[in-house]
Amino acid sequence: MKRILWEVSKDMKDLLMDFFKNNGADGGMAKLLTSLAITVAILVVCILVYIILKKVLLKIIIKIIKRNKLKWDDILLEHKVINRIFLIIPGVLFYSLTVLYENPELAEILQRITTIYVLIVLTFVVSALLDSIDDIYRMKPISNVRPIKGLLQVVKIVVFIIIGIVIIATLLDQSPIILLSSIGALAAVFSFVFKDSILGFIAGIQLTSNDMLRIGDWIEMPKYGADGDVIDITLNTVKVQNWDKTYVTIPAYALISDSFKNWRGMFQFGGRRIKRSIYIDVNSVTFCSDEMIEKLKKVHYLKDYIKDKEMELEAYNIENKIDTEQKINGRRMTNIGTFRAYLKSYLANHPGIDQNKIMMVRQLAPGETGIPMEIYAFTRDTAWINYEGVQSDIFDHIYAVAGEFGLRIFQSPSGYDLHANKLRS
Repeated sequence: MKRILWEVSKDMKDLLMDFFKNNGADGGMAKLLTSLAITVAILVVCILVYIILKKVLLKIIIKIIKRNKLKWDDILLEHKVINRIFLIIPGVLFYSLTVLYENPELAEILQRITTIYVLIVLTFVVSALLDSIDDIYRMKPISNVRPIKGLLQVVKIVVFIIIGIVIIATLLDQSPIILLSSIGALAAVFSFVFKDSILGFIAGIQLTSNDMLRIGDWIEMPKYGADGDVIDITLNTVKVQNWDKTYVTIPAYALISDSFKNWRGMFQFGGRRIKRSIYIDVNSVTFCSDEMIEKLKKVHYLKDYIKDKEMELEAYNIENKIDTEQKINGRRMTNIGTFRAYLKSYLANHPGIDQNKIMMVRQLAPGETGIPMEIYAFTRDTAWINYEGVQSDIFDHIYAVAGEFGLRIFQSPSGYDLHANKLRS
């Protein structure tokens, strides 16, 4: 094939030489114009080949891809991997046709230029192919647990460096092995330039191998203003979309060196915690009067509790021969204790509270804001809106019902309180 091309090119060169000489060009100028004409002819051939590939073969391939049910080939098409592969073919063809040149030095120069062109296009092909691999991998559920984008970015960097070295070697007409052997002297420079990438790569391995972070996790990292879902994990950064729809990028190594909160465990647990206190005014705490007890016996959630408690207290006081004429003697029901029992029963019957998880109403140490009465329970639904709805419903009821037990919810005096006190006085 090469011999045939050579014979054809010799005849064509002779014809071109004769043509230019007959039109007044001397020997040197005729050779230059002949080489230029051959170059233009080769370029035209390469362009025509590319047009045929793009307009005919590519359309056939696209039809085949669109008709089948495979997803991965659609992704390859979307990232234009096939289009970029077709761009290599004209370069390879041009390189092959440089045998038409009579001048070996000119042929060598054009071969170097063509080689550089092919390597540059190859870089784009590899980049598009790696992006396609990442998108194909993301279609699998395991991609949320073990993202590979960071690893693919490392591969990209390595490929780009190698191709860059080969391009430089081609320009300098040197062996790439010689340049690669001297790269060790630049290791310190590379480690400084790619410090974040190296740290990010190591951090990415730790994050994925220890299952510390997945795409879709809700994380909080106040230091970086992050409070939302992880939407991307790359070589250097982790991208978070906050609940206000802003984006925050966090250095990957910061997630290893600093602490962050991951809410994934809450969703896996299947319940979202309510841990909130109301503050009872200490001055409103008292023993339950007979009238209050009779009134509270009619409350559905307290009926059995009061009955059992009365029997327990009566048995205790009789057994210990306690004079119950004085309220301070023996054991008695208090409004705050009865209120706590009511809240516990109320939570136990609330449809939004998961009864299979820990649930309690506890009294914390009193302070200048009163006695904290803490509700500790887990909702059945982990969705934010539903959770807030259940929590608000519970505390709406608590604030409204506290007065039925003779208790006052503590709050700092407002202007209204000061005005009302002034009117009373």
